Amino acid sequence: MDDIRLEALIGDALKRRGWTVCTAESCTGGLIAHRLTNISGSSAYVLGGVVTYSNEAKMKLIGVPEATLSAHGAVSAATAQAMAEGVRALFNADIALSVTGIAGPGGGSPEKPVGLVYIGLALRDRETQVNRYLWDGDRESNKARSADAALQMIYAAAKA
Repeated sequence: MDDIRLEALIGDALKRRGWTVCTAESCTGGLIAHRLTNISGSSAYVLGGVVTYSNEAKMKLIGVPEATLSAHGAVSAATAQAMAEGVRALFNADIALSVTGIAGPGGGSPEKPVGLVYIGLALRDRETQVNRYLWDGDRESNKARSADAALQMIYAAAKA
């Protein structure tokens, strides 16, 4: 399934449900929001997004608790969950997506290697889902694969 087709399917599914979507992105740097808004008419369901690359931005813009960042780090399931829930509340969206990870080539450690990514999906009145991925590509491919996985999560939730 090519990227544009998936984004069009997402748009159709969101419009059918009457749902809105927003994003909080770290390692993908806005790529997911970019891809969602590549579809004509996406203003009917995309409310907005934030790139929260720094911990300060995560805390100030979308309310990620400092304690979460201190205890788990920026690249963690707990942070991805807090990001998704925080951005959903900020935009009052039906569905929110967050991505945090280590795109590379630097920044990795034995505990958190390059390519480690957490994607959070928060839906109104449902438990937030967080998926963990470990990509093995370069920076650009890790970002692209993260965006692909995130879009697949949105589509699965919207078409259900």
